[in-house]
Amino acid sequence: MSRNADAGEKPNGPEKDRDGLHLLSKPDCLVDQVAGWKSASPFSHLVIDGFLADEVLSGIVAEFPSHDAEGWYAYDNAIEIKKATNNWERFGPWTYRLFCFLGSPGFVSQLEELTGCRLFADPGLNGGGLHSHRSGGKLNPHLDYSRHPKLGLQRRLNLIIYVTPNWRDEWGGHLQFWTHDPSRDRPKDLAKGIAPLFNRAVLFDTTQNSWHGLPEPIACPGDICRNSLAIYYLCQPVGIGRASCRERV
Repeated sequence: MSRNADAGEKPNGPEKDRDGLHLLSKPDCLVDQVAGWKSASPFSHLVIDGFLADEVLSGIVAEFPSHDAEGWYAYDNAIEIKKATNNWERFGPWTYRLFCFLGSPGFVSQLEELTGCRLFADPGLNGGGLHSHRSGGKLNPHLDYSRHPKLGLQRRLNLIIYVTPNWRDEWGGHLQFWTHDPSRDRPKDLAKGIAPLFNRAVLFDTTQNSWHGLPEPIACPGDICRNSLAIYYLCQPVGIGRASCRERV
């Protein structure tokens, strides 16, 4: 988790990866978004359309493993039905390159400016990586766990990028955000549904009683899957439970 910033150096920004390629279609997509981030309901979040540059996106779509490929971990229970992998050996070149970029000091520094919090990318992609839902897939409303099981840091942000072309609204699969019922410590009311549109990114704070999921089974055709990439960002723990980290000093 060492970073240039630890030595007092300021990253130059996340506009390009180490080969000079613009991986994001809008390199400044997080700039001047603080007000919208803080005012979003039911918890801090951003929805960014057209997130990845065309060349990157095309490469990731082409190499995304099929739902029936080897190497997936399958979840099939009352809470969730999906497949996932965070094994870097299973990533194609473009996917590998993108996750390296999303964990780079330059990109993380933009997230820090947005949140006002010192952050660390998770190189192990615990809970992240590639996710795939076939027809019938679902994920009940839930809270992400608070502490990283190996690093002891607190989960702070979740970034999801949807990469299924031509997703149709009637297929469902919307990411749902729910309000919090403090008396029962459970989700209360559905506040927002976000369609998993192609090349749409969703960034949200996981520490604000951030109930989220896709509880209604997906109804896409059998040869289409709701595919996405995800990465979490961590911070130093503050207090216990779901308290947010303190701002950077």
